[in-house]
Amino acid sequence: MNINLQLSTADNKFIINNIYPLYLHDLSEIWGNKPNRFGIYEDNDMMTLTEQNTVFDIWWEKPSILFPFLITVDDVPAGLAFVATPPYIPCPPNINYYLNEFFLLRPFRGSGVGEEAARQVFNRFRGNWEVQTAKMERNVRAQMFWRKTLNAYTNGQYSEVSGEYPDAEDKIIFRFTN
Repeated sequence: MNINLQLSTADNKFIINNIYPLYLHDLSEIWGNKPNRFGIYEDNDMMTLTEQNTVFDIWWEKPSILFPFLITVDDVPAGLAFVATPPYIPCPPNINYYLNEFFLLRPFRGSGVGEEAARQVFNRFRGNWEVQTAKMERNVRAQMFWRKTLNAYTNGQYSEVSGEYPDAEDKIIFRFTN
């Protein structure tokens, strides 16, 4: 199995645009979100996926600050990982890299793809990292994934806190330096 992390370009961002609604659908199970009246998982009245996709254009407009990655397995799209740097992070000033989004399509979960993709993401950038995940009971699988993955990646040298800042009260925050 060939797991590859590649920086998405304007030419292949449509693949991430195809995957993203599936990510929002999966998150709805955790957060309890419902689609809007047009069937789009958004808080506002976006009517189409095309309209939703324009929200993410910024990820391709800031190439030295925002990094949208496509995860593939044997050349098949398997997921996405978005890495942000200041000023596009909600973290304290000493954080260099923030894993804004991380998602694997269901056929690739539980097979080591996520751990390898996360390792590849972290190895791309050296510094202080922050990863957040929901701390609800419905999100135990993701919590376990991040604890296991970060423990292996950092040899146990990571921290875990909850609700450290106002917009993260329902999140578990992991931090480490690589």
